[in-house]
Amino acid sequence: MPPTLSGTAGFTAAALRVSRDAVYRAVWRWHFYAGLLCLPFLVLLSTTGALYLFKTEINANVFAHRMVVAPSDRPPLGPDRLIFNAMQAVPDGNPLSYTEPAGPTASALVTLAEGGAKILVYLDPYTGDVLDRVAADREFFGIVRGLHSLTLFGTAANALIEIIAGFAIILVVTGAYLWWPRGQAPAVSLRATPRRRVWWRDLHATTGLFAGAGLLFLALTGLPWSVWWGQELRAWSNRAGLGQPTQLWAGKAVSTVPMGARLDSAGWALEDAKMPRSAPSGTPTLGIDRAVATLRDMALPGGFELALPLGETGVYAASAYPRDVTSQRMVSLDRYSGQPILDVRFVDLGPVARAIQYGIGIHKGEFWGRANQLAMLAFCLATILLSVTAAVMWWKRRPAGRLGTPPWPRDRRVVATVTGLMLGLGALFPLTGLAILALLGLDLATQGLRSAART
Repeated sequence: MPPTLSGTAGFTAAALRVSRDAVYRAVWRWHFYAGLLCLPFLVLLSTTGALYLFKTEINANVFAHRMVVAPSDRPPLGPDRLIFNAMQAVPDGNPLSYTEPAGPTASALVTLAEGGAKILVYLDPYTGDVLDRVAADREFFGIVRGLHSLTLFGTAANALIEIIAGFAIILVVTGAYLWWPRGQAPAVSLRATPRRRVWWRDLHATTGLFAGAGLLFLALTGLPWSVWWGQELRAWSNRAGLGQPTQLWAGKAVSTVPMGARLDSAGWALEDAKMPRSAPSGTPTLGIDRAVATLRDMALPGGFELALPLGETGVYAASAYPRDVTSQRMVSLDRYSGQPILDVRFVDLGPVARAIQYGIGIHKGEFWGRANQLAMLAFCLATILLSVTAAVMWWKRRPAGRLGTPPWPRDRRVVATVTGLMLGLGALFPLTGLAILALLGLDLATQGLRSAART
């Protein structure tokens, strides 16, 4: 007998359920892969990021002995004298930069090169006393930043950040699909008790609902600093006239040295812009005291960093990177005449560069004051909780002696479609795409070995 209408409808509904289950399993497998790669790094990034959000507060309390000075009615010493005192503390050091005190209770900072290392010397600007000296690679927040970017372990390790950021986006996208209510459970709930895996699943899903948006934002705003994708984005935006204000460099002699090589606070948009050159005139050089006085007269925000000129064509290059993103500014002075060669303000940047600087400022908790810091801290803590709940869920469901990877569905068309979508996301972030291909190769090789072992 031919199938009845109700029988056909039932068959179609059953087939649809099977298809949805296949898609769910394929997405779950990729979610598992992304989590397997991301979770340890997400805990590290969230922990170091949470610390860096409160850099100013931690420095003012934990490291007050070198960061905070007693205010005085006497005028501060000139930077030339402070640099001289710093050189007495590091006799073999060559001064590289001077950082102006950010306020009346802030110390001054001189950076010197000693051999192949950088030494930071903190001084009381009123007395000239050396408060502390520390190697740049041993300074607390230098280590935190190196761990956060993995540059502490070299350029190759830094490339992992780009891969992890791409997988974090896949983690959020696949997690949103897995969380989407399908009638079996409420969207937000905590069922059973912590002894049951379902409780951890609900806590993971509920946390992910909040943390996912923050993780997506942090991944996207962190990617501009990545070793390949970020460089390509900067190069593209510059070619398109949407990044560096190249017209300000027109007709000016430049060196081969990028701004970022001399200034720690150059900012994303100008990090690889070439340093301009002074024009030797046979006249005496400006001198550090007059250079700083000129920059103060130009109303640079307090706490600006000043790179000292190297060679007869070197310039005084200053960068101000205050918490107010819109007040960022970079100035280069001719070392002989003291005239500004470059004066780049935030409004001079192209729209892409401004948008990225805004994103980085919010990422670092610098834009909306305490509210920004607390919001980013909440995202960091939620990401750590997300990672912990994922690890507990995996531990509770893993088979003895096995990794517990969710099985592929039987429908190979679903597998190919979902995998194709993952590769499409990977194409946006090529290093992540290469990692996806490596995972696929490893997966196929593992399945092949298992098939061979069964025969």
